[in-house]
Amino acid sequence: MKITISKENYLKAIAEAEAEGETVIAATLARWLDVSAPAVTMAVRRLKRDGLVTTGPHGQVKLSAEGHRIATRILIRHHLIERMLTEVFGMEWYKVHEEAEQLEHAVSEEFERKLMEKLGVGETCPHGNRLGLDSAAERRQAGLMPLSELPPATSARVECVYERDRQLLEYLDALGIRPGAVLALIARHVDETVSVDVAGRAVQLGRMAADKVWMMPHQGGGRA
Repeated sequence: MKITISKENYLKAIAEAEAEGETVIAATLARWLDVSAPAVTMAVRRLKRDGLVTTGPHGQVKLSAEGHRIATRILIRHHLIERMLTEVFGMEWYKVHEEAEQLEHAVSEEFERKLMEKLGVGETCPHGNRLGLDSAAERRQAGLMPLSELPPATSARVECVYERDRQLLEYLDALGIRPGAVLALIARHVDETVSVDVAGRAVQLGRMAADKVWMMPHQGGGRA
């Protein structure tokens, strides 16, 4: 069975969408991959034929054991490439996701091993995400919460950021909101925007953006 780039993209998108808490149906994949509904229907049919996904009575698409294995392999390569681009080549953190999307399909098993030897496997990617995929529930179990839910005047560190939106990443970087930054929520407003203290400067974020920044509150709270 030939695993094409298209199949790899679909399998990875299914894994990523599930980790974000979405029920994966054809419309989900059309949105995540920016393709037409008929294209998704044909792709899912091929993936099912190859034993890489299963489908439910309401159109839910789930990875089979082999589909999950392939998706995991691509996610590992994506993670390593992002780290290589920042740690070896010094590329800005908000640029590396799109580059890794292109390069992940060209990495051989030998080069993957070389990257692991060079970079190690225990570090997070430039967006603060661990190797593999953490669901929102898993992040909460680890003590993290979205910036939108941070109690006012609580000091917290940015742990990880949703990485699939380049415009969002550039916007956050311009505000100084990036993994490792320490900040505090000043206020939550009725229009669902939030005011945040970033290095002594007050900035505002909309709810959708604040939901995609995951924070680790400091013990004992207090202002940043």
